[in-house]
Amino acid sequence: MKKHKRDTWRTATRAIHAGEEKHGIGAPVTTPITRSSTFTFSSTAEMKRWAEGRSKAYIYTRYGNPTLTVAEEKVAALEGAEAAVVTASGMAAISSALLSVLKSGDELIASLQLYGGSYRLLRDILPRLGIRVRHVGNDLAGIENLVNKNTRVLYTESPTNPTLRLVDLRKAAAFARKHRLVSIVDNTFATPVLQKPLALGFDMTVHSATKYLGGHSDLIAGAVAGSKKLMAAVRQMVIYLGGSMDPEVGFLLIRGIKTLELRVERQCKNAMVVARFLEKHPKVARVHYPGLRSHPDHALAKRQMSGFGSMLAFDMKGGIGAARRVCDRVQVFLLAASLGGVESLVVLPIYTSHYDMSAKELAGAGVSPGTIRVSIGLEDSRDLIDDLRQALA
Repeated sequence: MKKHKRDTWRTATRAIHAGEEKHGIGAPVTTPITRSSTFTFSSTAEMKRWAEGRSKAYIYTRYGNPTLTVAEEKVAALEGAEAAVVTASGMAAISSALLSVLKSGDELIASLQLYGGSYRLLRDILPRLGIRVRHVGNDLAGIENLVNKNTRVLYTESPTNPTLRLVDLRKAAAFARKHRLVSIVDNTFATPVLQKPLALGFDMTVHSATKYLGGHSDLIAGAVAGSKKLMAAVRQMVIYLGGSMDPEVGFLLIRGIKTLELRVERQCKNAMVVARFLEKHPKVARVHYPGLRSHPDHALAKRQMSGFGSMLAFDMKGGIGAARRVCDRVQVFLLAASLGGVESLVVLPIYTSHYDMSAKELAGAGVSPGTIRVSIGLEDSRDLIDDLRQALA
């Protein structure tokens, strides 16, 4: 297929066909799993060309693999990126992206409201490497006062985990360009279906591909997308630190991505129904969902995203006791960590994503002991409502 034709494809078509253009007769419809740790060379001259960077031959799966290449091309196509790198987990993607552009003595500006694993990486690990982290609110107020000659990166996520606050990505990207910072955003919650940060000016997007990209709660994976130059540096970091993806996981990721748009569309519809039900329930103090007019970032979500997503959270009036009771009583919803699969899940952030955080840190993240995070799946929305109604009774 000609390149100009691929460039005109829309999201659903890219999800299915990008990286898998077929040629000839008898070609497999699905991408084969290249289950090999190492690859042969025809001669020492060919190996020498590879060592000198003049060959794109495969040598060892930690460096690259035909199955993983398809997954990477698919992610890059969805994000509108020049290239992408897949990794063994979302945290491998985040850490490799950050360490590809940071060194000892550098500084990083990051949103205060982040996924707990990302926050703890910034709090506990980067300072040990001589990297200073400064935090800013989601509204970016006062960010000009945080940048200095050592600042190298702006890191954020939008919508945030778990209270679904948004960052104005155009404003954040403009700030990064002004100060020559590398801008990185975690696009896991929105997915490339609902939000394309690179088109808004960001340099890199990162994903926990475990979530919506995989979509079936059966793999652990990560992905980074951006320019060829930046992705070359990320790939080197993955090679050095060993956060490479297994080819069988790559196959599952490819398969999951093909239904991404359909799943996200149905999940968004279900989430809106659930959010409206919860907002009216007398035992619920507050619902965190950008699709509701009551959400503080509703207007920004309408400008920045093409849909409101399928993640939401709600605070119980009875605090932790009431929240635990709901989570213990659900029957259709499953009590489990993670998100983005076909199953609807509930979880208490203080026991999972935001464990090992002080009361002050939890407050900064917008998390209360009575906060329940909800990942909406593909079930019939009427069954989800019935389940929540009996759990809240």
